[in-house]
Amino acid sequence: MANPIIELSPFKQAVIMQYHQVLRSRLGLGLVVASLLLGVNAPSYSLTLKPESEQRVASIEITKKLQQRHYEKRDINKNLSYEFFDSYMQSVDGNKQIFTQNEVETFKNHFANSMATSLTQGKIDPAFDIFNSYQNKLVNRLEQQIEALPQQIKTFDFNKDDSLILDRSELAWPKNQDAIDLLWHKRLKSAVLSMQLQDKKDDEILDLLSKRYKNQLKRINKLNAEDVFQMYMNAFTTLYDPHTNYLSPSNSKNFDISMSLKLEGIGAMLRMKDEYTQVVRLIHAGPAAKQGQLSPSDKIVGVAQDEDEMVDVIGWRLDEVVNLIRGKKGSIVRLEVIPANSKDNDSRNIISIVRDEVKLEEQAVQKAMLDIKDEKGMIRKIGVLDIPAFYIDFEALRNRDPNYKSTTRDTAKLLTELVNDGAEGIIIDLRNNGGGSLREANELTGLFIDKGPSVQIKLSDQRVYQEAKRQFSPYYEGPVIVLINRMSASASEIFAGALQDYGRAIIVGSGSYGKGTVQSLTPLSHGKLKVTESKFYRISGDSTQERGVLPDVKLPGIYDREVIGESALDKAMKWDQIAPAINRKFNDYTGILSQLQKKTDERAAKDPDFIYFNDKIAFEKSLDAEILSLNKDKREKLARSSEEKSLVLINKRRKGKGEATYKTFASMEEALTKEADEKSAKGLDSSIDVKDPFLQESAHVLLDSKNIMQGLKLAN
Repeated sequence: MANPIIELSPFKQAVIMQYHQVLRSRLGLGLVVASLLLGVNAPSYSLTLKPESEQRVASIEITKKLQQRHYEKRDINKNLSYEFFDSYMQSVDGNKQIFTQNEVETFKNHFANSMATSLTQGKIDPAFDIFNSYQNKLVNRLEQQIEALPQQIKTFDFNKDDSLILDRSELAWPKNQDAIDLLWHKRLKSAVLSMQLQDKKDDEILDLLSKRYKNQLKRINKLNAEDVFQMYMNAFTTLYDPHTNYLSPSNSKNFDISMSLKLEGIGAMLRMKDEYTQVVRLIHAGPAAKQGQLSPSDKIVGVAQDEDEMVDVIGWRLDEVVNLIRGKKGSIVRLEVIPANSKDNDSRNIISIVRDEVKLEEQAVQKAMLDIKDEKGMIRKIGVLDIPAFYIDFEALRNRDPNYKSTTRDTAKLLTELVNDGAEGIIIDLRNNGGGSLREANELTGLFIDKGPSVQIKLSDQRVYQEAKRQFSPYYEGPVIVLINRMSASASEIFAGALQDYGRAIIVGSGSYGKGTVQSLTPLSHGKLKVTESKFYRISGDSTQERGVLPDVKLPGIYDREVIGESALDKAMKWDQIAPAINRKFNDYTGILSQLQKKTDERAAKDPDFIYFNDKIAFEKSLDAEILSLNKDKREKLARSSEEKSLVLINKRRKGKGEATYKTFASMEEALTKEADEKSAKGLDSSIDVKDPFLQESAHVLLDSKNIMQGLKLAN
């Protein structure tokens, strides 16, 4: 692609190139690239951030550790260097709103050929050369936006049939500065329109946007060399897989911060995506999970302390947002949230959550008994074990406390109680269980098999070892259903996969998360490296990676696989297979699964809850999430249509269940918010909902399977 200086005369080109050579020898390449990008007559450019010696050493250590320890060995060569360049440019200017094609091509010509190989020698200057140019251009842009904002807002024509592409990450870089100007114009226009649709007045809009741009300006100017180095190294490490990360000494808490356990907050795991703080998952029995309105993939755009003014947090750093959300137990935090299913960023929910600690006892296994009416009208008892995490109190175990808590010990006790109370089958609920102790996944499997392996673990050196129940011992022999969803991950997938492979359980629900890799944390001379060292494989030889555990009997998946789960992550390691560890089954359900699915589908077709879930999923898929109209009438029509459809779907569900319907969308929102706020304020417990449609249907599947299998035995 053309260099910006080629339009000058040959003589002027020669003079400038000679000047660049002098700059290169005196000041380094950074100033050369900056002058190329900004033009000869541009304002003088000051290189504000520079690499530090300990960072250079750390880059050498990181490349060595990756070569030695990562599960997938990669040659650090020219090809990887080009990938690294693209990855870093995506990290710096992911939405492609600062650099033009020519500017990116200039960087590429100077750096891309050897960016990865240079890391092995501690050469990290490209990180700072590129970022300093980005910072300079962004600061200039924000200053221009702030100055022009009052006049710009007055000139917008919302009657034009214009549109904005929301996600530009896969598009080409803007051709020129005019294209970037147009992009910023459209982004501002969309923000103003969105606020107008939220009934904000012009002076409110001006004030809010001014604050937003000024906050972004403050934050970009606060970034330091450590921030740049961390961004640079993660652009490299995530080329191996998304779970391999560099954690700098000062910012290690910026990645997937969990406000759980001893931290007083809302009990949520968060991450940064573009300029938004996004919910990754909710901690079971945490304040947010109990309140019930916050969901994975929701975007947090505002935070307020109780009745204080809402603070706009778009563009804030993750640690800053988390510090706002955290607070003393019993205090209230209000979150302004764009729901995950919003296609226009105009929909906003205000969620009030009472901060609290996530207590260990609320993370523990719970039990319930379902009374289910079978096809003959008889009441049958089915036990439920809700397992929110695979936990173990290692400290109590080390201290030889005979009553130490663990998933397996708690499950064994409650399982015995359910059997003694007459349960003729067990549902193990692993929905939203994000995993935990591998030891516990193996031990728990041992409660349902006589003997044998539960999982295979393949190391980076290709060795394979097994976690197993080594000795024969009594086990629960009754029928088992394992209920999973997209948020069932890691140890949950090991346990569910093992019981499926042994024929000890029928898996019901939607496909699991698909995280089949194991990471370890390695200290460096400067920071730490989290590196993927091994991979989980089921006893069948199938990996749990990317594909996850697939259900035998499918129920509607309430989480979008396109945005949640391992397969939605860039550079996720692929599913594969190794040799099976064992090939024996306690039960062969293969021949009856189609019958079970048919019966489930027939019941679901009449069930108001499942009708609602399927209708809601279909409606959300019908919306175009890629292109956002900047025409006010169209945006209002889309908003009204979404509200009307939501109201119709909710009322259809309520009518089917014999409940009173809502007259308007506003009354529905008010009622649901009031209900959730009351639940949060009262701190209601997280006991099992025996009317949960997924549990109810799982119980029917268990009874169906039991009846069909008994019929087959009699026929033989």
